[in-house]
Amino acid sequence: MTTATTGTTPAKGSHGTPHTRVEGPEKVTGAARYAGDIPFPELAHGWLALSTVARGRIRSVEAEPVLAMPGVLAVLHHGNAPHVNTDYVGLLGAPDPTAAVFQTDRVPHRGWPVALVVAETSEQAREAAEALVVRYEEEPHDIAFAAGRPDAYAPGGHRGPAVEAKGDLEAELASSAVVLDEEYTTPEEHHNPMEPHAAAARWEDGRLEVVDSNQGSTWVVNELAQLFSLDASSVRVRSEHVGGAFGSKGVRAHQVAAVMAATVLQRPVRVVLTRRQMFSLIGYRSPTTQRIRLGADDDGRLRALEHDSLSLTSTVHEFVEGSAGVGRVMYDADAHHTANRIVRLDVPSPTFMRAPGEAPGSFALESALDELAEKCGIDPIALRARNDPQTGPVSGLPFSSRNLMACFDEGARRFGWAERDPRPRMRREGRWLLGTGTAAASFPARAVPSTAAVTAEADGTFTVRITAADIGTGARTALTLVAAEALEVDPDQVRVRIGDSDFGQAMIAGGSMGTRSWAWAVTAAASDLREQLALGGSIPPEGITTRSDTSAAIGALAATERHTFGAQFAEVAVDTATGEVRVRRMLGVFAAGRIVNPLTARGQLVGGMTWGISMALHEEAVRDQASGGVVGSDLAGYHVAANADVPHLEADWVDDPDPNDPVGIKGIGEIGIVGAAAAVANAVWHATGVRHRNLPIRPDRVLLAEGGAGARRD
Repeated sequence: MTTATTGTTPAKGSHGTPHTRVEGPEKVTGAARYAGDIPFPELAHGWLALSTVARGRIRSVEAEPVLAMPGVLAVLHHGNAPHVNTDYVGLLGAPDPTAAVFQTDRVPHRGWPVALVVAETSEQAREAAEALVVRYEEEPHDIAFAAGRPDAYAPGGHRGPAVEAKGDLEAELASSAVVLDEEYTTPEEHHNPMEPHAAAARWEDGRLEVVDSNQGSTWVVNELAQLFSLDASSVRVRSEHVGGAFGSKGVRAHQVAAVMAATVLQRPVRVVLTRRQMFSLIGYRSPTTQRIRLGADDDGRLRALEHDSLSLTSTVHEFVEGSAGVGRVMYDADAHHTANRIVRLDVPSPTFMRAPGEAPGSFALESALDELAEKCGIDPIALRARNDPQTGPVSGLPFSSRNLMACFDEGARRFGWAERDPRPRMRREGRWLLGTGTAAASFPARAVPSTAAVTAEADGTFTVRITAADIGTGARTALTLVAAEALEVDPDQVRVRIGDSDFGQAMIAGGSMGTRSWAWAVTAAASDLREQLALGGSIPPEGITTRSDTSAAIGALAATERHTFGAQFAEVAVDTATGEVRVRRMLGVFAAGRIVNPLTARGQLVGGMTWGISMALHEEAVRDQASGGVVGSDLAGYHVAANADVPHLEADWVDDPDPNDPVGIKGIGEIGIVGAAAAVANAVWHATGVRHRNLPIRPDRVLLAEGGAGARRD
């Protein structure tokens, strides 16, 4: 049972006490409607046809036979589709051309959208799309990702420098008593949420309306408006319920194709992606190869830290999996060098996936720290304490709060770390070798300006309107509690409406910034409303509304290193006869600011830790070198942790106040996965005496490692 260690007990039903999801009854009874459920009069259905080659040009799209099929209304492709504008910079940088469908005959990867077939029914559209003949001029493709590629480069971009350095790295390594130089790899991973991507578009009185499943309706509005050269006020996007996202539900091909078809046909059109299509159209986590070099004194104090990460991107869009950024925050060293490099290949564009950069980066760095502790003969937690910085190791900025070691102290006490024999391969139960491991976690805690409106209704209730997105995190419930606390009323008196771009600009659900950004705006508007109501007077039938914009307040924040932190602990059992690895128990203790709703917070943290198990032991997308496509592009062929793989998981938190932060919320959506895979891998080493530096830790890799020293590098 998880409890918040916050010192004071909040009043019943307020911010900080457990509360079930306010939309829970709708979801469990089936009343909640998702983007693919909402009906429209005269709704037509679109089905995307995707390329079957990995590189080349479209020679012809043979649409005439398909147009003669029953119910088919149109076939859109590069020869007849509306032109869109791609010359702009959006919220997250330059748009991925994959979203700007049907603008060229070029095919940059297998699974590229080449046509949209629209028909009266979904079944007719699918049958016609599968019958559509597209001929290509195929070219040789390159999808080979590996370390040492000469065409790798350090990109620029607005998400921070690719390379950061201080001190003389080589000199510090040369003078270090203990040196570690190892390579770690993570595979391509996919974040297919349970609800497929879906969007319906229609024109109503000269205004474009899109019903979508996304992580930020104003984000989608801004991108669609620029793509179609529209004023943002003439576009409305609604996304009330979202069945998972994890970074994948931004602006994608299906929304743009739906808008194109609705414009051409002048009737509503819905496009829903299939599970297989999601493997090439919604992004994924790039594979990485990461070299870590650490130099330390005999007592474990770091003198040199180098983290060099290589990831891939497509030939049409530059996306960086910033794995090396973890070291810029976690540990101090006299010389610090971190670099993120990429290579362009004939593959779909990767994208943000839960803890982008931090998840794979923490596996490499936290595995390397464990190896260094072994070399130095120091307890892994003691080594981390010895290198815990007082200010940002690279930035030099103060930390808003840094309670990493408090997480380790509490976690070690509850996990029984003091009884651990540090020597590997010392515990056995029958055929199982047992081991324990630990790793640190961190994730940035940022906020983005947002707007909100709060209305005091004549019946004594309150309505909050904000363009937030609840992607399964419990954001709607959290904002209900935040508003109730600010208004000093019971949560049952508050109704929160979200997911409608007409409510104004707001942060997307991403980067663990959603609840923090939205809560700030809601608190500001609610506080203003409470002050107005304190003046007395009756409430008119239309209510009294106050609005907020947090741009000035967020802009005035002092420059600090603001992060969540955590300590992950895992116990594993390894069957050396079959190679099976079982995680028996996990504990995560986090320092994540104010916890709004302990019930849903624990769900987020445990969900991230579960994904860490999946990352460590199961998830791996393999591309066929001949075709360029993912082998087994479905949830049968792509392995994820199932119920039987998930052991006793506990998530808890320590007090983490920030006196200079008016909100105090830091965000918990991503911190749970960070460090989790490293904790499992470190536990496997403790059980077997073999380091696994390449994820996932499959049974065959365990067996090869057990079979001979020559395989133990894997």
